[in-house]
Amino acid sequence: MAENQDNITQSASDTAQPAAAAPAKADRANRSEKVGTVASDKMTKTVVVRVDRLVRHRKYRRYVRRTSKFMAHDELGATVGDKVRIVETRPLSARKRWRVIEIVQKAAK
Repeated sequence: MAENQDNITQSASDTAQPAAAAPAKADRANRSEKVGTVASDKMTKTVVVRVDRLVRHRKYRRYVRRTSKFMAHDELGATVGDKVRIVETRPLSARKRWRVIEIVQKAAK
């Protein structure tokens, strides 16, 4: 019985590895990106981005435009009408889980 205990403790210590300081970027899964239009910029450092996509109607086989709105953290200063690229990130508030990484096209004034 004592032999089994020694083997168990030895195997447990063999498998223990030092903890890594921080995971490398290669280990992280790809974050999803979307391109949309800023619908609202009335909040501080937050914009509402409207993303349109085309979906085939199941019955009529025509393409229908579907719209989703995402709240995104904005450090770049995007304004209404700008075309922006957003990337998925950790939850920043109750409804904000996206971040603006690039302003693709500024709105025509």
